[in-house]
Amino acid sequence: MINVILMALAPIFFVLLLGYFAGKYHIVDNTHVSSLNTVVMSYAIPASLFVATAITPRQAMLAQWPVLVILGGAMMLLYPLWYLLQRRVLRTSASEASLQALTVSLPNYAAAGLPVALALLGPGHVVPVAVAIAAGSLLPSPVTLALLELSVAKQSGGAVMRAARAVGHALIKPIVLAPVIGALFSLLSWSLPSVAVASLRQIGQAAGGLALFVTGLILSAQRFRLSWNVALATIVANIVQPLLAFVIALMLGAPAAIMKISVLMAALPSGFFGILFGSSYGMASEESGSTVIASTVISMFTLALAIAWLYG
Repeated sequence: MINVILMALAPIFFVLLLGYFAGKYHIVDNTHVSSLNTVVMSYAIPASLFVATAITPRQAMLAQWPVLVILGGAMMLLYPLWYLLQRRVLRTSASEASLQALTVSLPNYAAAGLPVALALLGPGHVVPVAVAIAAGSLLPSPVTLALLELSVAKQSGGAVMRAARAVGHALIKPIVLAPVIGALFSLLSWSLPSVAVASLRQIGQAAGGLALFVTGLILSAQRFRLSWNVALATIVANIVQPLLAFVIALMLGAPAAIMKISVLMAALPSGFFGILFGSSYGMASEESGSTVIASTVISMFTLALAIAWLYG
C-alpha cells in the first residue's frame, strides 16, 4: 500500500515543487502566469475532460450522478458557513469573505484531481474528475464571481446586472462547457470520430503535469502568513470536507466505488480559483493564498491517509 501511495503522490508533489522553485528563483516568471493558466484552463484540461466524458458509455455516465450530489453538497454546505464566519465574526468585506469561502470549499480538482485519479486508479476513472470540476465550476465559482461583481458595482456605482453577466461568463468557460458537452455526447450516444479523439488527446495529455506546474508557480508568488484563521481553513478543507462527503455518500447509499472516488476528490488540497479570481478583480487575499499553501503542504499527509483509508 505504501508503494501505491508513493506512486500516486510522489509525481504530483514533484511537479508542484518544480513549478514552485522555478517561480521562487525566477527561472519562470511567477507574477504573470495568466497565459500559462489560460493554456491549462481553456485548452489542456477542457480537451482532456471532453474526450473522457464523450467516449464514456451512457450507462456509465448516468452512474456518476451521486458524485455530483456528494461533492456539490459538501461544497455548498461549507461555502455559506465559511462566508458567514468571515462576515459576521471576523467582519471582513464581502469580496474577501467570498474568496476565502471559495478557497476553503473548492478542492483543487482541476490541477490535482486528474493526476491523482490517473496515478491511483487509471484512465478509466477520469469521468468522476470531470463531474467534480463541473460541480465546482457550476456551483461555488459563479456565486463567488457574482459577489465580487456586486462589490465592484457598489464601489463604482454599477448595476446588479454585472453580477448576472459574471455568472453567465463563468458558465460559458471552456472548463465548464467541455465536460457538460462531453456528457451530452455520452448521454445521447453520439460517437466522437477517432481522429477527433486523437487530436484532442494530443493537447489533453499535457493537462495534469502543466496544471500542477502552474499551481506551483502561483504558490511561489504568494506570501505565507499562518494565522488561526488559515489553520482552521486548512483543517476544514483537508479533513472536514472529505468526512462531510463521506457522510453524504452514506446518506445517499452510494456504491462503494462512487463513495471512494468522491471522498478522494473531496480530500484534495484547496484550489487556487480564489487566488485567480481575486487577482482578476484586483483583490489579493493573503488569507486565501496562505490557505492554499498550508492546505497543499498538509495534503502530503492527509491525502496519503485518505488513500490508505479508502483503498488500503
